[in-house]
Amino acid sequence: MRPNYKKIYQDMLKEKDPEKLKDPKVLRLLNNLKTSEDILKLNDLIFKSSKESLKNNQQLKTYDKKTMLKLLQYQQKHNLSTSFMSKKYRISRTTIAKWKKTFEKEFEKIQAQ
Repeated sequence: MRPNYKKIYQDMLKEKDPEKLKDPKVLRLLNNLKTSEDILKLNDLIFKSSKESLKNNQQLKTYDKKTMLKLLQYQQKHNLSTSFMSKKYRISRTTIAKWKKTFEKEFEKIQAQ
């Protein structure tokens, strides 16, 4: 069962920073929390991050299947290297290679469409 991120973020904002609930960009992101990528964008918009928190968050970051496939599609569409994707999204090259291997058949189906 997936947590209700919209409710979680609304409660956090009501308590700590209610004026951000009036920001149209925050509201739009809050209403469209469908993928891990959406949650990360909202989190970056709402909270300031330090180098230490970025490092800790990176170690705990997880992606859902939809987001993984979306990133792999983006890489292939723009003919980007794994190293570039790794730096851009702060994901290890090993992780990206593992995704390619894990979703190889599904990725081929998507490319055929």
